[in-house]
This record gives sequence, C-alpha cells and structure tokens, in this order.
Amino acid sequence: MGRRAQAGAVGAGGGFVTFDWLAIEEALNTAGCAHVPGVLSGAECAALAGLYGQDGLFRSRVVMARHGFGQGEYQYFRYPLPDRVATLRETMYGPLAAIANRWQAALDLPVRFPARHAEFLARCHDAGQLRPTPLLLQYQAGDYNCLHQDLYGEHVFPLQAAFLLSRPGADFTGGEFVLTEQRPRMQSRVEVVPLGLGDCVIFPVHQRPVNGTRGVYRVNLRHGVSRVRSGLRHTLGVIFHDAQ
Repeated sequence: MGRRAQAGAVGAGGGFVTFDWLAIEEALNTAGCAHVPGVLSGAECAALAGLYGQDGLFRSRVVMARHGFGQGEYQYFRYPLPDRVATLRETMYGPLAAIANRWQAALDLPVRFPARHAEFLARCHDAGQLRPTPLLLQYQAGDYNCLHQDLYGEHVFPLQAAFLLSRPGADFTGGEFVLTEQRPRMQSRVEVVPLGLGDCVIFPVHQRPVNGTRGVYRVNLRHGVSRVRSGLRHTLGVIFHDAQ
C-alpha cells in the first residue's frame, strides 16, 4: 500500500479545490477515512441542498423508516447528473482509482479499476447496473441513519465520499458522521468525523486492507449518521458505481 497518489485539483461548481491525495491515502490507510475540509463553498452547499425539492432531478425517493434503515429520507439523482455532482464524481474518481487498485493488490483481489470513470461506468452498465447512485440525504430532528454499506450490484468501487451541506451548530445539532470498523477476532472500532459546512469525508464502501504482524488482512466497515437533535441536515453522497 505505497503512497504514490499525487496532489491535484478537483472541480467543484465554477472553481477548483486542491486535494492532497498523498495525505488522503495516508489517512485512509491509517484511520480508515479521510476528512477534507472546505471542498464546497457555502453558496455551493446552499445550491445543492436546494435541489432536494426539485422532483424532476431524481429517479427515486427513499423514506428510511419504511425499510428499517433509520429515520429521515434520501433521493437518488437521475441522469444527467447536476453539473456540480457530475464534476465531483468524474474528477475524484481517477486519484481514488489509483488508491483502490493498490488496495486490491494488497488484498490479493483480481479486479482492477480503469483510470477513467466513464470506462468504469461502462463496466457497470454492461452488467445491468444502469441506475445512478449519487444522492441527497435530508434529516430532521430525531432522524438518523443506521450503519450500512452501499453495495448495489456485482461491480463495486471500494471508496465513496460524502459532503456536508449544512452548518453544524447553526442549521442543526447532533447528526455526526460515524464509521465502524469490524476487525477479525477483535472488538469493533468507531470513528466519528467532525464535519463542517462544505467538508468532504472519503471512506471505504465495505472493506479495506490493514497491515498486521502477520501481513495484510481485511477489515469490514459500515457507516451511518447519529441522531439529529435539532434543525435540518443535508448531505451529498457520491458513490462511483451505479446500481442494478
């Protein structure tokens, strides 16, 4: 799991934010997630959160309580994705694919991911995974998201990202992003990421490699959101594989 990812710029709306991919890979390898502050501006966050009421942008809406997923709701975008969402998804994919391929090699898994997101989506679509997976999530007081993994078909890209679109302490309280790591023959480890407005967290979809005393082993991860105590919380989720 060598640190070979390079720093680079990711387009967000009309501007670019520099991601330190070396630091991101180091954080993913050591802590299981990477917190990147200030990726989206306040104006971009407001614009994205404001899309939630535009029904024509979405292919489906999920009320979590109906399925035992928690409380709150989310909507999956339809194609074509909004420009901001498409740009983040396409430009983040390449550096993350390089990290993902090093993880695949470390875990002795045969699948490798192409450098371009369009090529990976073609792989998904050829297997019948045609539905876009980027989504907006909305939580009100009392809402929460149970620990889960975003697995939607045969082809799974092992990393994903979430962007907080609301201001903690002002727009809402509570609602922390939570990641749990289930380690073999050990108790689970919990990571709470203190996201601010416009911050990004990058994290594994379902597993990652860990260096142990006897070599590399895999750990399973789940993520969720703790109970929102007051206000309204919006999040943008960027998943790189499409769904069946």
